[in-house]
Amino acid sequence: MDVTLTATVGRTTGSKSSNRLRTEGKIPGVLYGLGKDNVTVAVEHRDLRHALTTDAGLNAIITMTVDGTEELCIVRDLQRDPVRQDVTHVDFVRVDPNAEILVEVPIVLVGEPKQVLSEQGVVDQVSYTLSVYAKPNAIPNELPINIDDLAVGDTITVSDLTLPAGARTEVDPDDVIVTASVTRAAVEEDEAAEGEGEAGEGDSGEGGESAEAESSDGES
Repeated sequence: MDVTLTATVGRTTGSKSSNRLRTEGKIPGVLYGLGKDNVTVAVEHRDLRHALTTDAGLNAIITMTVDGTEELCIVRDLQRDPVRQDVTHVDFVRVDPNAEILVEVPIVLVGEPKQVLSEQGVVDQVSYTLSVYAKPNAIPNELPINIDDLAVGDTITVSDLTLPAGARTEVDPDDVIVTASVTRAAVEEDEAAEGEGEAGEGDSGEGGESAEAESSDGES
């Protein structure tokens, strides 16, 4: 999907100017990279939101028109208001269509771990993204992991992932992404059941000794 943005340039820098832009529905930003000059820009908030809500998310490759020139770029950083979480500033970095770039790709769990659930276990996702190198046209939207066959005690590591063609990672292959374990409540339930069983065995033994004693008294 082609993602495009039109940016205005020549904005005045400073907090007052930036606040004025935001009240007009625009987001201040900067475009940099590939050895070219930094350019201060402003983009329509609505257009930016649409650009970043495709399947590619924050990794969307954007064709930005800047002062009549098209620049291929990607969002490198979004600054947000700490309270309202509105985007207050955006950094765009230029990309070379023929060179790898480093991106964070979401890891998505798919399927249902029936065996884990039947044992009152829980699946814990340790990592939610993976650092991936890829050329702009080969960046995966997400990395799915099927957990249908997961069992309690199993772990899924980076080495278990299958990256699409054209993508690679330098993350340690032993880094854990997913674990499956028994919940504390299930462990406590098992311990309680074992305790009740041992108590029952003890009562039975005492009863047996009493019966034997009574039998002996009767014989004498």
